[in-house]
Amino acid sequence: MEKELLVYIDGKYYPKSQAKTSVYDHGLLYGDGVFEGIRAYNGVVFKLKEHIDRLYRSAHAIMLQIPLTKEEMTQAVLETLRKNKLSTAYIRLVVTRGVGDLGLDPRKCPKPSVIIITDTISLHAGEAKEKGVTAMISWVRRNPVDSTTHEIKSLNYLNSVLAKIEANINGVDEAICLDKNGFVAEGVGENLFIVKNGKLLTPPSCTGTLAGITAQVVIKLAKKSGYDATETNITPFQLFTADEVFFTGTAAEIVPIREVNKRQIGNGSPGPVAKRLMAEFHKIVLDPKEGVPIYS
Repeated sequence: MEKELLVYIDGKYYPKSQAKTSVYDHGLLYGDGVFEGIRAYNGVVFKLKEHIDRLYRSAHAIMLQIPLTKEEMTQAVLETLRKNKLSTAYIRLVVTRGVGDLGLDPRKCPKPSVIIITDTISLHAGEAKEKGVTAMISWVRRNPVDSTTHEIKSLNYLNSVLAKIEANINGVDEAICLDKNGFVAEGVGENLFIVKNGKLLTPPSCTGTLAGITAQVVIKLAKKSGYDATETNITPFQLFTADEVFFTGTAAEIVPIREVNKRQIGNGSPGPVAKRLMAEFHKIVLDPKEGVPIYS
């Protein structure tokens, strides 16, 4: 029998089938917590420092005191990978407000809970990256910046779940959300780029989108490859008439979009800019200098 993966919960390790949390945890009851999705490639956790820093920024924004230092959190992630003998993996790092009562008051939650899951993930696998995916603009608007903004990577992803449901019902691969002013924001769990006349455009985080770590890597790779890359508002018209459109994200990596709302993007297949960036991205994730080694 294959040995179960171990899950870290508050300093202890449990087999996957026994990894549990209380029904009184505010993360379950109210989506009160923050998380990160991280990737390890060939023995290196890609951009681990950047992910840890973003986790702590999200926690600070919701006044959640993580009970580990950044260094302790880093070592806990690495040790969980080692215990599971994983060198290539998807890591889900979760911090909840912890166990409280059935009321909203966070003061009833004396100790936040830290969970580290190391496993695999497959988003837009198979031919998706070779042929591109289909997408649609959802009726679900991204929460405004003065609300439960997606600048915070919180456990409350109902906004994204509803948009994903709509995409599923309509038979497309993914949904694209607009902000409250009608500008393009992001996918349900990915940042978005368009290419027009050799220039890359991506929505700014001031629209309430998550400041994507993969998106920042793509911007750097684009500039290194000789492309202009700018954060700016994007209209649905610009989206429909772009030469290329693609998603970026930790789990998704880089995924071309061939169609939005039944409008063909470019020639209907991944374009040269996306292809080049995908090739450069696959090189950089294997660079030990771009992450933290698991086994050192």
